[in-house]
Amino acid sequence: MYALRSSFSISSRYNPSSLLRIDPLLYCFFSSSSHSQASASYGIVVQYLIDTFELSPARAVSIMSSRRGLESTEKPQSVYKYLSELGFSKAHIQSTIRLAPQIAFSNIERTLKPKIEFFQNLGLVGSDLGRFVSKHSTLLTISLEKRLMPSVEILKSVFPKDECNSDLLQVMQRCSDMLMRSPYTRLLVNINYLQSCGIVGSQLSMLLKRQPALFGMRESQVRDIVSMVVETGFSTNTKMFVHGLHSISSVSNATFKKKVGLICSFGITEKECMRMFTSAPGLIRTSVGKLKRGLEFFMNEAEVSRSDIVRKPTCLMHAMQGRVLPRYRVLQVVKSTRLLKKHPQLLDILGMSDEDFLDKFVHRFPDHVTELLAAFRGQCMDELQPMELET
Repeated sequence: MYALRSSFSISSRYNPSSLLRIDPLLYCFFSSSSHSQASASYGIVVQYLIDTFELSPARAVSIMSSRRGLESTEKPQSVYKYLSELGFSKAHIQSTIRLAPQIAFSNIERTLKPKIEFFQNLGLVGSDLGRFVSKHSTLLTISLEKRLMPSVEILKSVFPKDECNSDLLQVMQRCSDMLMRSPYTRLLVNINYLQSCGIVGSQLSMLLKRQPALFGMRESQVRDIVSMVVETGFSTNTKMFVHGLHSISSVSNATFKKKVGLICSFGITEKECMRMFTSAPGLIRTSVGKLKRGLEFFMNEAEVSRSDIVRKPTCLMHAMQGRVLPRYRVLQVVKSTRLLKKHPQLLDILGMSDEDFLDKFVHRFPDHVTELLAAFRGQCMDELQPMELET
């Protein structure tokens, strides 16, 4: 039998008041028992939960309060051994029990093993299985036949070409809460509704991978989001509709309005703002801070016109330090040294790869490569390495 720490001596097994030396919570719990030997047995189990799964004394006592008849560590020890033999690390097991303590007292053959084998058949084994279960152990507490199996079958129908279940497992890891509910009240209902909106096949599977939380919402919420997408200007008859749905469902209504207000504060009309969103849905997911920095730079420092920003809103999505500023500095040098008869527009060259950009605006001018590279790197010319100059 599991032995307590030294502070809980053999003699204390028959003296509940000595449990106070372990933790006051344990004393309060066990002193209410009418049999001192039973109290000591409870103490052994509680202390095992604390030591093995790193539960707080309060949590361990709370768990045991509904298991007054349990006087042995046999079940939690068996569960620990079973999970360990599956390849779970100590940290995996502790996390598994902390999220769902009832697992420590589950029947392995009847309750745990069938669900574990179900996950293994999906491709989760060894440490991968341990990582998954340790983060989503509540899935071991629900019905295999009524929840897990039908939910997974419905998800599989959305990924017909996913032979290795990689897409399926990605969705399960990102939104395991969806599997906790009956698949027929939300998951299947939402899939049917989205298909009625024209989102089918690869579009539906893409949306499920990118925004699985949408499929776990109430149908009324999904309908409200779809209405908002349509009001923004996305048509259900276009391929951009699914991208608009993905982006708008990723932000709160308050955040969406805040972004619209920010963009309009730079002289862009609300109608133009909606046009920017429909041509570049990812702009909706761009942070408020990044939008503000981009608008300030392009309109104030780079002197890009409002109409050009509305025409190419993707400029606000590029990394300022990694892409926008290096290319802006290079174009300033190109312009000041009159290397080109026709000056390129900043917005037109932001989509180029670094390799293409350097070939076209740096390396093609060997007499100025040092200055251009310095501008691109944001360095003084004497900081450049010889190898960079020879590139």
